Amino acid sequence: MILHKFLNSNLKQAVLGLVSLCFFAAIAPSCSVLKKKPKAKPVTAVSPVLPRPKTDSVKNAIKPYKDIITGKAVSQQGLMTVHKVNDKYYFEIPKKILKRDILVITRLSGSTPGAGNFGGEEAGRRMIYWEQGPDNRLFLKVSAFVNVADSMETISKAVANSNINPIMASFPIKALGKDSASLVIEVTDFLLSESPLLTLNPESKKSYGLTAPALDRSYVQSVKTFPINTEIRTMRTYNAVAGKLPAIVMAGAVTLEFNSSFLLLPEKPMRKRLYDPRVGYFTSSYNKFSDNQQSVESEDFVNRWRLEVKDEDIENYKKGALVEPKKQIVYYIDPATPKKWRPYLIAGINDWQKAFEQAGFKNAIIGKEWPENDSSMSLEDSRYSVLRYFASSNANAYGPNVSDPRSGEILESHIGWYHNVMTLVHNWYMIQCGAVDPRARKNEFDDELMGQLIRFVSSHEVGHTLGLRHNMGASSTVPVEKLRDKAWVEAHGHTPSIMDYARFNYVAQPEDGISEKGLFPRINDYDKWAIQWGYKVMPDISDTEKEKKLLNIITRDSLASNKRLWFSGEGRDFDPRSQSEDLGDDAVKASIYGIKNLKRIVPNLVRWTSEEGKDYTQLNTMYRAAVGQLGRYVDHVIKNLGGVMVTEKLSDQAGAVYKPVSLTKQKEAIKFLNEQLFKTPKWLLDKNILSKIEPGYSGNSVQRLQQNAIAAATSQSRLYRMIINQRDYGKGTYSPEQWLGDLKGGIFTELSTGAPADEYRKTLQKMYVGSIITMYNKRFALQGSVDNIIASVTPTDVLLYSNVKALAYAHLRALRKYINAGISITKDRDTRIHFEYLKHMLDKIIEESPIPGLNY
Repeated sequence: MILHKFLNSNLKQAVLGLVSLCFFAAIAPSCSVLKKKPKAKPVTAVSPVLPRPKTDSVKNAIKPYKDIITGKAVSQQGLMTVHKVNDKYYFEIPKKILKRDILVITRLSGSTPGAGNFGGEEAGRRMIYWEQGPDNRLFLKVSAFVNVADSMETISKAVANSNINPIMASFPIKALGKDSASLVIEVTDFLLSESPLLTLNPESKKSYGLTAPALDRSYVQSVKTFPINTEIRTMRTYNAVAGKLPAIVMAGAVTLEFNSSFLLLPEKPMRKRLYDPRVGYFTSSYNKFSDNQQSVESEDFVNRWRLEVKDEDIENYKKGALVEPKKQIVYYIDPATPKKWRPYLIAGINDWQKAFEQAGFKNAIIGKEWPENDSSMSLEDSRYSVLRYFASSNANAYGPNVSDPRSGEILESHIGWYHNVMTLVHNWYMIQCGAVDPRARKNEFDDELMGQLIRFVSSHEVGHTLGLRHNMGASSTVPVEKLRDKAWVEAHGHTPSIMDYARFNYVAQPEDGISEKGLFPRINDYDKWAIQWGYKVMPDISDTEKEKKLLNIITRDSLASNKRLWFSGEGRDFDPRSQSEDLGDDAVKASIYGIKNLKRIVPNLVRWTSEEGKDYTQLNTMYRAAVGQLGRYVDHVIKNLGGVMVTEKLSDQAGAVYKPVSLTKQKEAIKFLNEQLFKTPKWLLDKNILSKIEPGYSGNSVQRLQQNAIAAATSQSRLYRMIINQRDYGKGTYSPEQWLGDLKGGIFTELSTGAPADEYRKTLQKMYVGSIITMYNKRFALQGSVDNIIASVTPTDVLLYSNVKALAYAHLRALRKYINAGISITKDRDTRIHFEYLKHMLDKIIEESPIPGLNY
């Protein structure tokens, strides 16, 4: 799951490194031998002239073409004509592409086992261009595309003066091509240099433990050129630092195969579509300057493919007829992919066709098998988008895209698909749907079921490559009870977006009889609308700003009429509607249904995972998955405590952007914790399972869950947010005193009933007391740089944090009083000793503590 910004760390490092080199070169003192100065002669005063650098007239002399590109040359015509003369490589660069923007994408083609990377993964990208320099030299420059201005405006001169692009490499011009229309340079040394265009950046090399390149074990594999791109493939060996790489790398060296694609960008960039925070697209951006500004603007625009209507279809398109685009979006399947999974991966790609139909295009996107017998095609060729299959134990997949930083036009994508992603979807489906789908109750799923799971992941990752971000808020627009309504959920799906992390419908109960249609995610309402928003052509509007105004009206009206189109990013810190792995509009209700299913699944895990001749590794894995699922339910509920809902709006929309979670929902959250987790979940303590996977002499999974929940529910920052909410929204919010009181009542029920506390409850109660003590003693934690702290922390913040400590102190006193009163009715000896110990802890803190609330 990749963020797609052109100005990435690789570019920044390259620019900063080159600027630093220029700076130090400028200030370095020259060295000379001290000699006695000759007597000065009188001279006529003239303007000083800086000495011109000496040049090697022989080295930089341009020779006849036939002397450089001899009859022995093996030549290829293309973007840059490539010549190989004996062991030397030459580029013949047409003058017509000088100063044309070229995007260089470097990928790993192959890797040493255990080196931590895989063939097909991107290593870096930069925008460059060629420019003819003085003294018969050709410069390769990095295009640091950060600030722009209209060339017709005066301020464009200031922008140009402040944005000199660094020279990455310089080449003597060896010869001129026919009619002097091209320049010939030798690139032999450059191809195996450590230029960041061709290999890993220094930071990546360091993380892999790579040191000096081993040139005797490195070589150029091939250089191929095509009409709009030139492909350079090299094999590079590096010495490796011991301990940095997995033990499998025993040679003290790592060999990596790289492919660098030099892709010519369109001479006329695609028209930008300006970003709207209410629609989830990846973006590119730059600073925009103009004469009439009073402040600099950041122009953000979305990343999307160039889908255009054929000239002959424009009128039909305007009338609403579906038309085929000028150029189809094509994804190829890596031939390394097991054949039985290829149809499902292709189906996941083709499923997006119905979304593009909403934008007016038919057959806009298609998945195809790689033509293995076509030697003219390469998997690393930047003209082709490929789903690359990695032989890896990583349980993951990701969908990046490569876009034109000038316009946001997506040029290609290499989806990363790890073989072991099947383990991930298997475990999700067994734990979330094992209670309702018999097919999920075994270690190895049937090919059809696994294929459909693969199809869903394929669609999700392709969505990213189309420009779409995660929409973690989508599932929160669905009423929980609708997830159990067979007719409704099979028709509408359990989430409006496949870009959500709403894996499978864990709310559905066995008696609901819901089929796969209501259990699996699908490309749905939000996805279709987002594709329409990003890809709908507006042929009668030629101005970007006018287009933005029209899209704003469309977006505002669409969101007002259909709440299923709401977007809420990758998960907002304090908004309980925007979470991963959750379902429905009520986390408490959805989680209770999920727990009901877990109670059905856990007792069957031994039977579902057992295989003759195998140990209990898979049982252990699936039990941990069940515990993890319960942990997710708890996290979903806890996020309501001190939660703040964020609804992105522009100034022409009514209503608040920020709103605290209601008092009712927060009280329900505390009630859930007390009943579902803090009351010992004995259903999860299945002896038949634990006796096979846990030794019993250490804390178990249930205790860890409880500890994490206590820490999260009683965090200082959460109490601080509750104080803020009460300050800003009044007494109708959940007061910190109420919150701590309700929590205490559930955790210490034995003090009011006199019932004995089991060992889990005793540990839980100690955790709670310890957490409140920590809250009281904890110093005011400021995070970030000094400048950020000064800018963000106000005296009011400091006072509010002091109120947190004061509230913690008051709660400790109330807790001591509560425990002291309960000891007298506790009949069980061990429980009474436990409470007496807790009281002793509190006595020590309260009586020996410094001034309450001022302990900084």
